[in-house]
Amino acid sequence: MTSLRVEMLAADTVEPITSAGHAQLGIAVLAGIAVIVLLITKFKLHAFLSLTIGSLALGAFAGAPLDKVITSFTAGLGSTVAGVGVLIALGAILGKLLADSGGADQIVDTILAKASGRAMPWAMVLIASVVGLPLFFEVGIVLLIPVVLMVARRGDYKLMRIGIPALAGLSVMHGLVPPHPGPLIAIDAVKANLGVTLALGVLVAIPTVIIAGPVFSKFAARWADVPVPDRMLPPRASEELKGRPGFGATMFTVLLPVVLMLAKALVDIVVDDSGQTVQRVFDVVGSPLVALLAAVLVGIFTLGRPAGFTRGRISETVEKGLMPIAGILLIVGAGGGFKQTLIDCGVGQMILEISKDWSIPALLLAWLIAVAIRLATGSATVATVSAAGLVAPLAADMSTTHAALLVLAIGAGSLFFSHVNDAGFWLVKEYFGLSVGQTLKTWSVMETIISVVAGGLVLLLSLVI
Repeated sequence: MTSLRVEMLAADTVEPITSAGHAQLGIAVLAGIAVIVLLITKFKLHAFLSLTIGSLALGAFAGAPLDKVITSFTAGLGSTVAGVGVLIALGAILGKLLADSGGADQIVDTILAKASGRAMPWAMVLIASVVGLPLFFEVGIVLLIPVVLMVARRGDYKLMRIGIPALAGLSVMHGLVPPHPGPLIAIDAVKANLGVTLALGVLVAIPTVIIAGPVFSKFAARWADVPVPDRMLPPRASEELKGRPGFGATMFTVLLPVVLMLAKALVDIVVDDSGQTVQRVFDVVGSPLVALLAAVLVGIFTLGRPAGFTRGRISETVEKGLMPIAGILLIVGAGGGFKQTLIDCGVGQMILEISKDWSIPALLLAWLIAVAIRLATGSATVATVSAAGLVAPLAADMSTTHAALLVLAIGAGSLFFSHVNDAGFWLVKEYFGLSVGQTLKTWSVMETIISVVAGGLVLLLSLVI
């Protein structure tokens, strides 16, 4: 966790690739985003090409040398694919194993038997919250998407009625509740108490996820009444299978990466010395890559064997699982490239410099700074680290509870209005088969609701405790 924080802070201190003033940078950001949206919506250009052109336009308007803009874009694309791409690939393999073996059918049939009608969105938000607690958002997405799509199709639910609660559960955990990595970074930066932050985080998260999930999903389902995308929907398992894995074995496989990552987070909290053998072991087994890889390898036995899969069939399943995600990887990677171009042009630093002179309450200041950096860079992590670093001195005179609320204000602001410069935006768009406009009306609005509701609750709590 510390290494991630240091890496992100180092990224913020890199010399910008342009000497443009604040006004020119602001215009460049708006122009770059406008180019992307126009190319996708008006000219129907593929999102990967649009993001690439938009990044070049951003650099040009900012007065940056185009060779450095290209370097920034490719570096951002590469780092995003290196981090998120491998997880998407492993998640796709695990999802295909679940589908072909009948394991996904087992989960879906059990969920449909236990929850139906109005209870289903509540069941999905609960499952997503539990699964998403220790996971990065992208990992949670690739684990839950097959289940979400199958529940929507077989239960005859509107896709957004099921998908929004799952996304809300993942996103709220991402921003507000330790031991998720994001809140832990802010806790470390402002020296807040972990236990108090956890307790208050859960207190804020529960009403927030209810409003942004099951409640908002009613409206989202009307605003984007889209069918389940067939290309992402796992097919029903073959009737010729010898059997299908039990519910217990299937859930064990799905939750294995969750348990491993949660164990790593808890060890990071309990063990102070990063050089200790125990922590080094958990740093490896609890990393997203190893945790998902372990789930895939375990799934070969817990899912493949009951279905009677041969080695050849397992190899075929893995190959077919990777085929549909090529486009998604490129789009998500290009979103990361655009984000890195924004950062390297100095947009995040611009926001920090402008906000230094704002004379407003500390909690609201922390939320607004995180919001501004999130909007400009598209990265919740960059917003969290930058805002925490800027307002950390204010925590020195705060009580234990208010320092914890400062962490939550930062986390809430870091989730505000995900749009075209956020790789997560494109991930949701492609997985759910949405247009850019539909993604803005559903995912982006949901993120804004989470940010505003959580921020409001934090300010309210600051008045009563």
